[in-house]
Amino acid sequence: MATQPHAHDADLARLRRLAETMDSAYKLPVVGVRMGWDSILGLVPVVGDTLALLPSAYIMKESYRMGAPKGVLARMAVNAGIDYVIGSVPLVGDLFDIGWKSKLRNVDLLEKHLQKQAAKAPRAGDVEGRMSSHHPTLNN
Repeated sequence: MATQPHAHDADLARLRRLAETMDSAYKLPVVGVRMGWDSILGLVPVVGDTLALLPSAYIMKESYRMGAPKGVLARMAVNAGIDYVIGSVPLVGDLFDIGWKSKLRNVDLLEKHLQKQAAKAPRAGDVEGRMSSHHPTLNN
């Protein structure tokens, strides 16, 4: 029997591509460290770090839509806030952006949540064809 794709696989893959573009799209030649558009935008004082918040907000909005609970969304907000506050510090913030990768962290949080939810759900073959209820007349 072929396994069904999870309901959010395509959305999660799309968010992961966005996070990789923002956090790790390019490899620095000599040191081999990966960086993305977040780090590049961060070179422009104030405006760059503010623009880099937009993908973070989008990832959080989509995570909410996909059922992430308040606790996961709060952790995502903290990751984005740390990225914004420390990333706003000239030079130090630019180096911090390369290592922090808040968007990838947030997609990882979402993925872990979705995996936990999928583990709790019954497998398609385990669900009976009749209605499930505690009401005795509905089960006959």
